[in-house]
Formats: sequence, C-alpha cells, structure tokens
Amino acid sequence: MGCVHGKCCCRYPRSSDGDNREDLGRYAQVQTHILAGRSVESAQVPSHNFRLEYSVLTQRGFYPESPEKENQDSYCIRTQLQGNPNVHFFGVFDGHGQFGTECSVFVRDRLVEILSNDSTLLDDPVKAYNSAFSITNEELHDSDIDDSMSGTTAITALLVGDMLYVANVGDSRAVMAVKEGNRVVAKDLSSDQTPFRKDECERVKSCGARVLSVDQVEGLKDPDIQSWGDEETEGGDPPRLWVQNGMYPGTAFTRSVGDSTAESIGVVSVPEVTTVHLTAHHPFFVVASDGVFEFLSSQTVVDMVNRSADPRDASSAIAGESYKLWLDHENRTDDITIIIVHIKALSNVVVPQPKEMEEEQQTQRKKHRRYISLHLLRKVIGQ
Repeated sequence: MGCVHGKCCCRYPRSSDGDNREDLGRYAQVQTHILAGRSVESAQVPSHNFRLEYSVLTQRGFYPESPEKENQDSYCIRTQLQGNPNVHFFGVFDGHGQFGTECSVFVRDRLVEILSNDSTLLDDPVKAYNSAFSITNEELHDSDIDDSMSGTTAITALLVGDMLYVANVGDSRAVMAVKEGNRVVAKDLSSDQTPFRKDECERVKSCGARVLSVDQVEGLKDPDIQSWGDEETEGGDPPRLWVQNGMYPGTAFTRSVGDSTAESIGVVSVPEVTTVHLTAHHPFFVVASDGVFEFLSSQTVVDMVNRSADPRDASSAIAGESYKLWLDHENRTDDITIIIVHIKALSNVVVPQPKEMEEEQQTQRKKHRRYISLHLLRKVIGQ
C-alpha cells in the first residue's frame, strides 16, 4: 500500500469473468513458476550451534495500465555482518512513487552498510538500528534521487546469536512461527504503520496531517467521520495522509524512508524494533512486503510455510495464492517479495567460541594455581 502517486494509487474495477480475467489468471500462474526454482541457502550460528536455511522470492506485480512498470521491491540478505559468523541480516524494501525503485535499492544498500560499520551494533542493536535508519534517510534526501514524493518501506530482521531484532518502517511485515502444543501459531513481529492504527493516526494529525480516504477527499463521503473500520474490510479505500490545503501526498502509511514532502505532516523514518529470544519453539520466520499480506493473514502465511518442507515451495504457494486473491478483487496485483528463514537444530546451548574458550581455560588455570597454593599452605601450617 503506497502513496497516491505510487503503485497502489489506481483503484481498478473489480475483475469480471471473461477473456480478460482468464488472461490475468494465466499471467499469474506463469509468473508464479518463473521464480520457483531459487536455491535454498544456509548460514551457521556457531555460538549457539544452530543454522538458518532460507530462500527468497521476488515477483513483479501485474499492472495492465503500466505494462513497463518495474518491480519496486528489493531485498537484502547479508550473512556474517562485521565478519561475525553469528550475525545475519534479512530485509525487504517496498518502494513507492515515481522513483520508488531507486529509493528501495538505495536503502537496501546503505542501511546494511551503515549497520555493518557501527561499532555499537552488537552492544546495542536497537540503538544501532535507530541510527542507521536516520542516517540512511538523510543520505537519501541528499542524494540525486528525487524522494519528494517517493520512498520505501523497510522490514528487516537482524539475528545476533539466538536474539532476533526486527525493525519496521512502514506496512510490510515480519511474522514468527511459534510452536504451541500441536499447533504452529503466527506471531507478528511488526505492526503495520498506517492510519488504521489509532496511535499512528493521532501522531500524524498532531503534526498537521489531514487523514481522509480518497472518497472523503473527493467529497463522496463525509470527511468528518474519522472511522475507517479495519484494514481487512476497508483496504480498498484506506485512510491517507494529506497536507492541509492540498491533495497530496496521499500516503497510506505513516512511516517510510524518503518521502521528504510527507515528513512535514508526520511521516518519519523511525523504526519500531521488536526483540525475540529464539528457542526451539521457533521453527521459522517470514519477512515479506505488503503485497503478500494485502489479502493473506499472518496465520495463513505461517500455515502455508508449515505445510512445505522446502521454503521454495512455500514461497511459490504464497505468491500464487496472493496473486489469485489480488485478481479476485482487482484487475492488478502488487509486487511480492518473500524471505522465509527456517531455524534448524536450535537447543539454546551456548557453544564457547575460541576466544571464550581461551578465557575459560585461563580462568580454570588460575583456579587450579590457587588450589595448589592453598593446599601447600595448609601442609606448611599443618607441619
């Protein structure tokens, strides 16, 4: 869900049965299989003796009125940040606006580099995250990219040992699977930052934003009614942010990187960070753009991943179902990007690293020397 000038601004009529509908269905089916064969990669976490197995799928949306429109999603997977084998990064960036692709690629590249070069990353990941987003946002403003009406959302997951830090800016989502008895339950690791959230709505209003749906702005509905239901029932005409005396920028989110015009009415790049201590009850997590969650619930996505041993099969199934539901509701689809990360063999037993082992050995040697000294001293006193 983007700005009025971005990929989600055009409200196409609901699709109807016929040749056009069949063409769209065939297009979605073909597109799903194009990217189904990506490899499954892995990364070790030696500090806690487990590994990650992950796969990614990214797929351009279907835009009948803009056939040349490119995929504005981008993603980043970077293992062993700072040369540390226990630190891994996963991120999805959903661009919007005329220069949305440029914005998402810029943030994809710069955010992880800034994190990698932050000496406080391992000591205070939350502080490092906040700093990295702020710096990236300022650098984007100062770049050659026109981000006045363009930008990107960002959903990222940083794994440090058996701790997972999820930073969210915008309306993409990260979801954790949690084993509860015989069930695998979805737990959202992020909260969509949109005007549907009362706290976010009040925050941007306090910064001078008008919050209205397109129908309200165009006079088709009463603008004084400041209630829009929930995102599932009112997603077709969501509340958006507007300047006081103009019909722009029309963002359907309250946080993003870029969007310099929208900053004047409260759109910020400050992430909300969630921290999770991973255990054996966490089999996998998903990081994905909002094209996935427009019509699929977090629980549905978790169920689909849980049914597939191979994350590539799960990604293809999720993308295919997302496309189908988009085309059931509209004559277009959104770009879709999914990263699925399986957590394998986690027992929460800390494995000493070489430096830690040496320190432990030194400690044991000191204890042994103290023991010998005390033993000799007692013998002397005893004599």
